[in-house]
Amino acid sequence: MSSCGLERSILWPTRQGAQVSSIARAHYATAAKAPKRASKKSTPPKSESTPPKAEAASIPPKTEPAATPPKSEPLPTAPKRASKKSNAKAASPKAEAASIPPKTEPVPTPPKSERLPTPPKVDPAPAEASPTSTDQLLPSAKAPKRVSKKSTPKAAPPKSEPTPPKAEAASITPKAEPVPTPPKSEPLPPPPKSEPVPTPPKSKALPTPPKVEPAPSPTPTDQLPILPPKSVGIWLMISSTLVLLIVVVGGVTRLTESGLSITEWKPITGAIPPLSHEDWEEEFAKYKETPEFKMLNHSITLEEFKRIFFWEWSHRFLGRFVGMVFVLPLAYFIARKKISKNLAWKLSGLSALFAAQGLMGWYMVKSGLDEQLLETPGAVPRVSQYRLAAHLGLAFILYVAMFSTGLATIKDYKFATSGLWNGQTLKDFQRVIQSPLSRKLLLQTRVLFGMVFLTAMSGAFVAGLDAGLLYNEFPLMGGRLAPPSEELLDPRYSKRSDRSDLWWRSMLENPVTVQFDHRVLATLTYFGIAALYLQSLRRGALPAATRGATRVAFGMANIQVILGITTLWYMVPVPLAAGHQAGSVLLLTAMIHALMAFRRPSTAAVAWQNALRASRKAVS
Repeated sequence: MSSCGLERSILWPTRQGAQVSSIARAHYATAAKAPKRASKKSTPPKSESTPPKAEAASIPPKTEPAATPPKSEPLPTAPKRASKKSNAKAASPKAEAASIPPKTEPVPTPPKSERLPTPPKVDPAPAEASPTSTDQLLPSAKAPKRVSKKSTPKAAPPKSEPTPPKAEAASITPKAEPVPTPPKSEPLPPPPKSEPVPTPPKSKALPTPPKVEPAPSPTPTDQLPILPPKSVGIWLMISSTLVLLIVVVGGVTRLTESGLSITEWKPITGAIPPLSHEDWEEEFAKYKETPEFKMLNHSITLEEFKRIFFWEWSHRFLGRFVGMVFVLPLAYFIARKKISKNLAWKLSGLSALFAAQGLMGWYMVKSGLDEQLLETPGAVPRVSQYRLAAHLGLAFILYVAMFSTGLATIKDYKFATSGLWNGQTLKDFQRVIQSPLSRKLLLQTRVLFGMVFLTAMSGAFVAGLDAGLLYNEFPLMGGRLAPPSEELLDPRYSKRSDRSDLWWRSMLENPVTVQFDHRVLATLTYFGIAALYLQSLRRGALPAATRGATRVAFGMANIQVILGITTLWYMVPVPLAAGHQAGSVLLLTAMIHALMAFRRPSTAAVAWQNALRASRKAVS
C-alpha cells in the first residue's frame, strides 16, 4: 500500500467531521513513515519482475515477502500514546487498505483478459508485481467486513485496476511461452519433405547407364576389341576370287606351253604389252633365243607367238593387279584402324607373300630358259616341277588365307549384329560341337583338308612332268591296278651309286610314279570325304551348317573325280585340264567351308554381341 493511500484513509474521517486529536496526528506521522519502511522491504519483488524471471512473480512462496506490511505493524505501537479512539481511527486506514484488493476481482473477467495478449511488449512492469503478492494475502483478512458501503466507492480503485491486468499478463506469459515452442518443433515435418528416401530406387537406375553404353557409345567402344567390318570380309573374298582366277590362267598358260614366251621379268614396265609391230618383232626375236624355240617351236610364226605371249602376259598382269587390289585397301584399313593389330600383321604377311609369289614365278620361268637343257641328252625344255609346285603352293596358301579370313570376318560380323551363329544360338552350337562325335568329325575334316592340299600339289608334279599323257585309262594302269615295279622304281632316276635316293626321286621325278601317286591320293581323299558325309547324316551329330558344308564338299569331290578321269581319258585337253585344276581349288574351298562350320565366333565378335545385347536391354 502506498503512502498516498494511507494518507487518504487517515484524512477521510476528519473530512466527515470527526475530531482530530494530537495523538491522531502523531499516529498519522508514524503511519506515514510506516509505509516507507514497508516499501523498502518490498523492493525484492521489484527485482523479481525482470523479464527473464517474470514467472517467479506468480509463484506464491516468492510473493510472501510482500506481506511485510503486516509485519510492519509497528503501527499499533504508536496508538499506545493516543487514546482508544485514535486507535480505532488508525485501524480504519488499514481496513480501507484491505478493502482495495476485493475491487481488483474484476480482473479475471474475460473481456479484460482477452486484451492482455495484445501487448506482449508491455510485460516489463516490475513495480506492479508487488500488488499481486499483497492481493494474495489480503483476501484472507477479515477487515473488509468492517468497511462501510460508502467507503468502497471513495477508495482509489481506478488506479489499482490497471495493476491486476498487468499482474495477469505476467502470470499468462509463462503459460503462453510453451505455446510458441510447438510451432518451433514443427520443423519435424521437413523429414517428409526429405522424401529423397525413395531416391534409392533412383540409385538403382544408376547401374543401368553402364548397360546403355551409349555413354558406352564412346567409352565402351573404345574398350571393346576391334571388330573388322563386313567390308573387310568382302574385300578379302574378292581378293581370293582373283587368286583363283590367276590359278586358272596359270594352268592354261602351262597347258598351252606359253610360260616361256616372255624371257624377261619387268615388274613395272612389263605390265605394258608390245604396242607396235616393231615391239612385237623385238619380243619374238628374244623368244627365238630360248631352248624351247630351238628344240620344239622352231617353226612358230609371229601370230602364233602372239597367242602364247598373251597367256603369259595375262597371267603376270593379273598377278600385278591382284597385288594392287590387296595392298592398297589393306593400307587404308590399317590407317583407319578398321582391323586389329594381329589381323594387320597377318594380312601384311600375305602382302609380302604376294611379292614372294612373283619372285617364285620368275624363278620358275628361268628354269625353263637355262641353256644347259640344250646339252642334256633327253632333256625337254620346260620349267622345273619343283618350282612349279612351289609356285602353285604359294598361290594355294594365299587363296586359303584370304578365303578363310574373309569368311571368318563376315561370319563374326553377322554374329555380332544378329546373335546367331551358323543359323542357331551360340549355346546350342556349343552344345552340339562339344559332343565326342563332333570332335571326331572335326579331326577327320582337318585330315581331309590336308589330303586335298597334298593331292593338288601332286597334281602340280603331274603337270610339270606331263605325266597325264601316260596311262590314259582309269582305274587300271596297263590293265593292272598298279604299273610294274620296274616302272615305279626305275633306277635311271637315281643319281647315287647306292640308289638311296631312288624312292623319293621316283615319287617326284618319275612320271609313272607321280601319276600313280596322284591317283592313290585322289582316291583316298574321295572316299574319306564320302565317309565324312555319311557320318554327318546322323541327326544331332553336327550342326546344320556343318552338315551342309560337308554335303557341298562331297558333291565337289565327285565333280573333281569326274574331271580328273575325263582329263586322263581324253589325254589332257586344255578345257578339261583347266577345269580339273580349278576344281582342285574349289574342292579346297569346300573343305575350308567345312572347317569353318566347326569354328566358334571370335572373342571380339562375342564381346560386341554382348555389348549390343546389353545396350538393347538398357534401351528397352
